[in-house]
Amino acid sequence: MKKIEHIGIAVKDLEVSNDLFAALFGKPHYKIEAVESEGVRTSFFENGPNKIELLEPTSADSPIAKFLEKKGEGIHHIAFAVDDIEAELKRLEGEGFTILNKIPKKGADNKLVAFLHPKSTNGVLIELCQEIKP
Repeated sequence: MKKIEHIGIAVKDLEVSNDLFAALFGKPHYKIEAVESEGVRTSFFENGPNKIELLEPTSADSPIAKFLEKKGEGIHHIAFAVDDIEAELKRLEGEGFTILNKIPKKGADNKLVAFLHPKSTNGVLIELCQEIKP
């Protein structure tokens, strides 16, 4: 793993949260993107070398909607950048981590993504991200 790619925060209302984080960081988000397969709209902020991803559910049965129902707004996941997501998944599975996505899928911000189950990572949902090369 190269670095923390972003921290994902589940929110109920993307517009309200965009205003809040724009005030916090002193600048607006740089992108809003829908990820239909996950039932979510995302918004990204840069803060120095770090990124924050806000996640708003677009359907009541999406993973983010279920998270909000159980835990409320707050940190949903920590994402790490990797060079080779398939090799990293294989390595982590060999180390005993539970992989939620054996096959990486297209995520937001031009990334291939896969998740590790929080039960195997001290309660933290971990996302692996690999830049999709053109």
